[in-house]
Amino acid sequence: MSTSSQISPRGGDAESGTTNQATATYAVVGRLPTGSLERFVSLLRNALGRAGLSEIDDANEADLVINVVDADDAKPFRRRSRGTFVVGLYERESHSLPEDYPMLVRALANIALCYVPGEGAWFTTMERGHYGDTAEDGEETLAAKVVERLLPLARSRLVIDNEFVTDLEPELWGGDEVTAEIIAAGARLGDLDLLPSPFPIEDLLNERELRHVKRLYGIGGLSYGNLSQRKDAVRFWMSASGVDKSKLETPGRDILLVSNYDQENGRIVLSVPPAVEPRRVSVDAIEHWMIYQAHPGVGAILHVHAWMEGIVATDVNYPCGTEELAVSVAELLAAEPNPNEAVIGLRNHGITVTGPSLMRILDRIEPKILRQVPMM
Repeated sequence: MSTSSQISPRGGDAESGTTNQATATYAVVGRLPTGSLERFVSLLRNALGRAGLSEIDDANEADLVINVVDADDAKPFRRRSRGTFVVGLYERESHSLPEDYPMLVRALANIALCYVPGEGAWFTTMERGHYGDTAEDGEETLAAKVVERLLPLARSRLVIDNEFVTDLEPELWGGDEVTAEIIAAGARLGDLDLLPSPFPIEDLLNERELRHVKRLYGIGGLSYGNLSQRKDAVRFWMSASGVDKSKLETPGRDILLVSNYDQENGRIVLSVPPAVEPRRVSVDAIEHWMIYQAHPGVGAILHVHAWMEGIVATDVNYPCGTEELAVSVAELLAAEPNPNEAVIGLRNHGITVTGPSLMRILDRIEPKILRQVPMM
């Protein structure tokens, strides 16, 4: 017996559907912009058209939605399609992480985009990413830079569905030595203050907004990052999405056995016991799958929202869970002198680390870890 999960919309560590580069579409919805914001929206439309995206009327069929909102009274766009990436666009006289971050929730957006006339435009992500471009070369150039950052989001293919198959061997229903190490490694990450640091969002949202973001993005303990360790030549155990990684408990629910990848349907296949209600596996499972299949010597993979000096990094800020991000990381890893023990940076996001085991990884990186991810 198998079932497929229904995944929530794309978010910072988040989710979506499938798009085709040749037919990517966008829609502009929300309040009618006026003045400088109206001119900027027009420039965005022109830049999106030059990039090959087509504007359509039905926003729920679009790959990218630009929801123009009032900064003081944001009205959310309530998407019906999991394949829609929503940008909440608004105008302010200034920008900062504390004032921009709540707009993600108020506009139900995957990216908050703050436009400051004459100065620039700044992106805010769920991982507390806050970066952007200035208008020093003019508004038209600024619009082109913004669109350049948005294109990977509109064109990426995310692997977001899970297929749960109740074929897990009975001797694994209670876990094994691998799940025990994952539990211990998660607790150690908590002790190192890497979960949820460096992105504590509780200080940026009020109580109502915090409850809403937990429902919207499926975040439980607000504990970002993920852990996995190889079980055999094909399968690996991995932490679930929306669970505090420092308090992993039940195999088959908090820690899931990834057994296959259904590429045609974009589904991660999970072997689970029959009597446990499983969570979804981390959206980064596709990245881990590609690494384990390409590098038999990799025994474990750790992803945290932290940084290390002197590492190679992806060029494009693809969303987590996309095939494009997984391929980018896999290509960089393959070029490393020792892919089995390497550190790859994910632009504006964090690091992916390989090693023989999770504890060996933590021993290696603990003295060098930086809790602040550079934003570009």
